[in-house]
Amino acid sequence: MKTLKDLFLNELADIYDAERRTAKALPKMASAATCEKLKKAILFHLKETEGHVTKLEQIFQLFDKPAKGITCEATVGLLKEGDEIASDFKGSPAINAALISAAQKVEHHEMASYGALHAWAGLLGKKEAADLLLEILGEEKAANDALTALARARSNKEAVGESDEKRLEDTADSGLRNPRRGVRPVGLGRNRLGSILH
Repeated sequence: MKTLKDLFLNELADIYDAERRTAKALPKMASAATCEKLKKAILFHLKETEGHVTKLEQIFQLFDKPAKGITCEATVGLLKEGDEIASDFKGSPAINAALISAAQKVEHHEMASYGALHAWAGLLGKKEAADLLLEILGEEKAANDALTALARARSNKEAVGESDEKRLEDTADSGLRNPRRGVRPVGLGRNRLGSILH
């Protein structure tokens, strides 16, 4: 019979693999960014990610288990998608918005994993492990918030191309309105990409 401890250790091995893969992918993502603030944010989170790997290894020790990952298929898929986005939008004004979207998909997956692990560690009576997981979760949330701020302040606006600007003007001129929000532009402007990046 599988127990909560088995589930915890399985998820721990999964996120351990995810973090190690992410640490390898972040430098490539940073080099693809054309926004210096985004590059710095990604490289800062790389250092945090390396710290997460170390903390996860400490948690394995707390459970008297060797640090060993199992392939995190979700992260494999998300990172592959990120590579494709970086390739597809290279040289585009939308490259930074695209990279932020890809990075936030990874962040959201990690936040979900760490939220569950934190709760389970508490139930298993492993306070030190729970505290470490809460630290990591806080850093993942902060990284996600920083990406959202960059997207809203700059990258989403830069992603709006000439054809999108024309559509935004046409939409505003036609009086197309959402009764609750007023004019609602369409296309790749802040509304569409912004909803992806939340």
